[in-house]
Order: sequence, then structure tokens, then C-alpha cells
Amino acid sequence: MSQDTDSSTLKPSQVPYNTRTLSGYGSATSSLRAMYTSLPGSGAMTPRTPGIPSGQDGERDPLLEAHARDVSEVEAGGARTPKGPVERPQLWRKKSIWAKVRYYVPGTAWIPQYSFSLFAGDFLAGITVASMLIPQSVSYASSLAKLSPVTGLFSAAIPGIVYALLGTSRQLNVAPEAALSLLVGQVVDEILHSDPHTHPIDPNALSLAISTIITFQVGLISFLLGLLRLGFLDVVLSRALLRGFVTAVAVVIMIEQLIPMLGLTHLEHILQPKTTLDKFFFLVENAFTHAHELTTTISFGALAVLVSMRSFKQMCRKYWFIYRLPEVFLVVVASTFLSDKFDWDQDGVEILGSVPINTGSSFIQFPLRKITLRYLRRTTSTAVLISVVGFLDSIVAAKQNAGRFGYSISPNRELVALGAGNIIGSFVPGTLPAYGSITRSKLNGDLGGRTQMASLVTSTLVLLATFFLLPWLYYLPKCVLASVICLIVFSLLAELPHDAMFYWRMKAWIDLALMTLTFGLTIIWNVEVGIAVSVVISLLLVVRRSSRTRMTILGRIPGTERWKPIDENPEAEEDASGVLIVRIRENLDFANTAQLKERLRRLELYGHDKHHPADEPHRHDANVLVFHLADVDTIDASAVQIFFELAETYKNRGVGMYITHLKSDPRRAFEKAGVVALLGEDAFCKDVASAMVRVEQAMRER
Repeated sequence: MSQDTDSSTLKPSQVPYNTRTLSGYGSATSSLRAMYTSLPGSGAMTPRTPGIPSGQDGERDPLLEAHARDVSEVEAGGARTPKGPVERPQLWRKKSIWAKVRYYVPGTAWIPQYSFSLFAGDFLAGITVASMLIPQSVSYASSLAKLSPVTGLFSAAIPGIVYALLGTSRQLNVAPEAALSLLVGQVVDEILHSDPHTHPIDPNALSLAISTIITFQVGLISFLLGLLRLGFLDVVLSRALLRGFVTAVAVVIMIEQLIPMLGLTHLEHILQPKTTLDKFFFLVENAFTHAHELTTTISFGALAVLVSMRSFKQMCRKYWFIYRLPEVFLVVVASTFLSDKFDWDQDGVEILGSVPINTGSSFIQFPLRKITLRYLRRTTSTAVLISVVGFLDSIVAAKQNAGRFGYSISPNRELVALGAGNIIGSFVPGTLPAYGSITRSKLNGDLGGRTQMASLVTSTLVLLATFFLLPWLYYLPKCVLASVICLIVFSLLAELPHDAMFYWRMKAWIDLALMTLTFGLTIIWNVEVGIAVSVVISLLLVVRRSSRTRMTILGRIPGTERWKPIDENPEAEEDASGVLIVRIRENLDFANTAQLKERLRRLELYGHDKHHPADEPHRHDANVLVFHLADVDTIDASAVQIFFELAETYKNRGVGMYITHLKSDPRRAFEKAGVVALLGEDAFCKDVASAMVRVEQAMRER
């Protein structure tokens, strides 16, 4: 539904303004500019973006130009005299507030302007994603998280509705993820079996409480990260770390699901293998001797059908009626029908059975209760890990679709939306953490999803399935759910060969080592330790790189007064003996100046050549240091203090020191810190050429 907006409601009152009211006028105009440059439900809007009423874009420029003329008149001293009483434009202020509401709650922007011409694509995408998501959510909850299947369905519906109102991505589908559900399941299993002599009275209630407090903490952590504007986390952790983690999780999930696929669940409960390696050896020892034949046939047959149908769909992408077939839903329906028809449960095949919608004493409960707070401390580390990994997956999926469909997203608002979805979801006991999926979001876009209406359709269908479909899945074999999860494993492993070969070809040994370390620790120890150690190492690498001040030695281009980096320009020469000209190529702060003295000393003795600390120096100590600071726009107090100590050190050594191209802000900082008084005004030159003139003059005077 497109809306025609009366231009008169968008313009400020025509009452003249004096200099007192100019500030309020300017802020209103800034809000109007923000309103026209904000995309409903997303980031930036352009005049070509669908949803802008025709003619509006043409009204924008004259309005802003007229305001610019008014501002210039006032600044020039030609303020207009009011002809009547001056009043602030209340309607304009309301419009400014409404623009902010639409920015922070994108659903209030795109829903009123929603065009029903988009509904066909959104509806089809929503139905298709729901048909895939329903069996996936049941599988994640029952097989990975060790919870009731109904908790997975609620997790696939409620956070998605909240995200549709608050999120900035138009295609992102928010629901439980395999890796995150596995983390929840490991915590549930660990707490339930932490003391073999203690058996909980109601293990189901305990499992619901553990999952609830994890989901609440996950939502709170994500929400706070968004409020604190820490959405840059996605650029801190390397892709190699994530690839190692995802690969390890895929292997862990595969080993976990092979047990029910082979019908070894009962034997597992007896032997109770703990770690992933224990379960692997358990499979090796019992797969050919104790496997249930019918269960094995059903599960691997279902997996073969799923893989064949998915491959066939990829070959027939141009035929929409084939590409949009929900293979997961079809296999689940067919296996349920066959199980009922041939009484597979009578032959020893485990079935889903009756799934009551039971979340405790009431359907909605406050997540912070006595039973949940009991496990708050024991689950916090897992909640932090889920928050980081879930956000990274979500932001990758959101950015891929934003680039594909030509709009922008806000990582900070994504964190707020994902956090709010999980917080509200935790009010239904037992819900799993929900984040965006790369696979489902891509499918959503492929099938015609252009707004979050597709997610609303998906969530509605999942809720309907929760209350009405579950009784029809009574005879669904559990081994088929395990096969569905194994299909997801293939998707997780799909990019590993490409990434590994790329790092090998690029000789990125650090990335390969980080990927291998993450994979190894996750398999040998557990998922939490693997990702935690790798995140710490990744952050240390970032700190190490940021602490190395970027600097280079300058040399003169023969026959000119130009100085260029000698490591980049072979013709550049250091033509003055004992003079070292250093260009610092970034702003200075406490992080990158901590090793400034050591870095300068290495440049003095070794230049840019690679060397071992035990190597003999092949350069002489410098008699004069010239600093080229054209790239230094800011310098903090700690950096100034280190620079002062550096100047004192060189002065005590009798080394001359000159500073060139110093900008006004760093100059004021040097004056306050006493660097100018220490070196003297003559040490500060306009450029390198004038500094060299003073250096030569000082040498002649000696």
C-alpha cells in the first residue's frame, strides 16, 4: 500500500526565524534529511528505492536549498525580523520524532508502505522456508538440544516475529541453528549428568530451565552489545577461525547423529561415551555389530533421497516449480506415512510419538525464576559463546543479501533486534537461541522474499504447525530427523575445500594454523574450549598487528626535492649520512606507540630488511632523526608521553631531532606535554626539505 504524503506536512512553519530559534530549525532539517536518506526497514534510501511516493523526491531539494539560504543569511548577519510571535513548530518536531521511531523500529517504516505486489513472492518464500524449517527445528530441539520438539518450533516462530519488526535485513530468517542448538544440548547433558549419584526429580523441567536461562542471557548480551555499538565484532574474528569452528561443529554433529541413524541410542545410554572422540570410537566398535538394520536402512535411504533431490533441484534451477520443492518436508511426510503404514515402530524403529505442548506450569513465564537462576553462572560462558557465533553467522547472511539486493544494514541495530527476539522468546520456557541462517536467508531471497513479510508468514505457519501439525507426526521415525540434520552437515562442509586451498595458495600459514587449531581443540576437547581458545588467539593477533606502528624510511628522489619510501621506490636514496628520515603513516595512540622506541631502533640498525635479533646490525646509529608526521591527524595523551620520553632519550644521546608536516591538533598536544619546549621551535619545520636545510646548516656549524 503506497501512501501519498501532503508536502505541507513535511515543511516547517513559514514563520520567520531569528538566531535564537535557528538551532532548533537546523535540527529539524537534519531530521528531514535523515528521514529521506533512511531506508524503511534498513539503512540508506535512494530516490529509486521502491516505496517513495512519486514527486516526493523533487520536493526535497527546494526545501533544503531554501533552508540553506536562510542559514547563510543569518550567519552573514542578515537575520530577518519576525513579523509576529516566534513559536517552535510542534508538527515539525513530531515529524522528527517519528523519523527516529522509523529508524529504530524499521517495521513501522516498511509495514505502512508495504505493497501487495510484493506479497506473492514473500508468501511463496515464507511457505517454502517454513516447510524446511519445521522439520529442522524439531530435529535441532530433540536430537541436538535434548529438549522437547515443541521448544524448537516456538524458537523458530517467536524471535522471527520480533526480528521482522526491529531488524534491518529484508531477507534474514531468524530461527534455531544446528551449532548453537548443539552447544545448548551439551550444557543440558553436562548438568543433568554432572553428578551420577543425583537424579533430578523432573529432568524435563530442568532441561527447560537450563535452555531458558541460556536464551535469556544470549538475548541480553546481544542487546547490550548493540546498545554499546559493538557491531564491529564481525571484523575482529577472522574467517579462518570461523571456518575451523564450523567444520569442527559439522563433524561433531555428524558423529552425534550417526548414533540414532544406526539405531545405537539404547546402547549409548548404557555405555555413556562422553567426548566426541569417545563417541567416534563407540561408533567404530559397534556400527557393524550392534546396528539396527531397519533403522539404518530408513535413515540412510532418507539421506540419499534428500541429497538426490537437492542435487536435482540445483540442476533444474531454471524450472521454478522444481527448484521450490521442499525436499525436507516431503521426506518427513513420506517417512511418517510409511512408518504408520508398515508399523515400523513395532519392528524396533524409534518414532517421535506424542508431543504435548508442555512448557511448564504456564505457557508464558518470566525467565528469571528460582529454578533458572540456579544455573545462571554455569551457563554464562556458553551464552557468551552463542552470542558471538550467532551474531557472526547472522551478520554474514545479512550482508550477503544486502549486497545482493542493493541496500544497507546496521550491525548495531541487528544486534539489538536479535537480542530483543531472544529475550522475548525466553518468556516461553525452553526456547532455543535463534539467529540468522545463511542457507535459509539465501533461499528466502531466491524464492522471491523481498521484505520481512516472508518471515512473518514463516513464523505464522510454524505456530500453526506447533498447535495443529504435531499430532500428525506421531509416527515420524527419529532416525529421519537425524538424516535431516546430516543434510545440514553437508552444507556446513561445502566451503571447506575452497577456503583451505585458498589459504594454501596464498601461503597464509597463520590462517591455516588458526583454522586447524580451532578444529582440533573442538574435536579433542569440546566446542566451547575450541572456539574460546581460538577467539583469544585471534584477538591477540589483532592486538599484535595494531600495536605495530606503521612507519617507513624516506629517501630523496635524485635531482628533486621529493622524498619517497625507499622500500617502495628503488630510485629513492638516503643521501645524507647519519640522517634517518622516518614517516609515521597512521594516527598515534597508546596501542601503537608502546613499541615505538624499539621499532625506531630496529629501523636505525637494520632498516626494512628482515632480520633475526641475533643478527649483526648492517646500519650505523643515526645522528639526526627527521619525523614526517603528515599522516598523523590525532595523538592521544599516552602517545604524547611516549613521544616526550623518546625525545628525551635521543637528546641525551646527542641525536638531533626534527619534526615536519605537524598538524594543528598534534602541535597543541606537543605544546601542552612540553615536547616543543624540550626540542625548541627550530626543531619544527614545514617540510622535509626545510628540515634538511637546517640539518646541513647544523653540520657545517660543527
